[in-house]
Amino acid sequence: MPDSEIIDHYETIREEYRITAGLGRLELLRTQEVLRRHLPTPPAAIIDIGGGPGAHAEWLADAGYQVHLVDLTPRHVKQVRSALTSKGVTAEVGDARVLALPSNSFDAALLLGPLYHLTERQDRLQALREAARVVRSGGLIAAGAISRFASLFDGLARGLLFDVEFRKIVERDLRDGQHRNPANRANWFTTAYFHRPEELRSEAEQAGLQVRELVGLEGLAGWMPHLDHRWKTEDGRSAILYSARTVESEPALLALSAHLLLIAGAG
Repeated sequence: MPDSEIIDHYETIREEYRITAGLGRLELLRTQEVLRRHLPTPPAAIIDIGGGPGAHAEWLADAGYQVHLVDLTPRHVKQVRSALTSKGVTAEVGDARVLALPSNSFDAALLLGPLYHLTERQDRLQALREAARVVRSGGLIAAGAISRFASLFDGLARGLLFDVEFRKIVERDLRDGQHRNPANRANWFTTAYFHRPEELRSEAEQAGLQVRELVGLEGLAGWMPHLDHRWKTEDGRSAILYSARTVESEPALLALSAHLLLIAGAG
């Protein structure tokens, strides 16, 4: 797909708020939990590929990591430079498939967004291989993907499934993973690819990575916006996080989560 479509999408939405406010923080906190099980100790060097406006770069920098962010959207890079330079984060515009960086430069690579929008398998493999190229041998690679069933569950949660046009989109998503929004309807997302868990694992292995863990991040709670008031209390957050952790590795429920997270080692 044209890079311009992705850039236009992220220039017009406010991605910076998606996982930093309300129940959206469930994805952020669960990603942190899983990454912390595997990340090398600070001040290791981390490349955040497709890092958007820097939600992950910020907490990593606060934890003492050296973080370099690469993103396709100029507005995101500008935001990161404005907000996070003081924390030592560097940023540049770039394409996950062809990184303008030397090999063996980082201890870990995050690829938490690019696989969403690379609709061709060969492009996804190339992005995984590029992440492995810039990471030192044995280093960590974390790759995120959207579940094949995301639009089905989202459609139920937000009432969109009762719209005939949205249901047509869902039917294609379920059939081949190719998500399209031909009428460019607001909040129906943009061109994307939705993975089955076993497919994400297969792509990582084909790219030469050694898979260590594959989890679902949010579980059922991510589709339940009425839990937002529970999330605002400490006990409520604890229960919601417990629900996600409990099923994170259950094979039958991996794809229930909106987002999958694969952890692997570079060859």
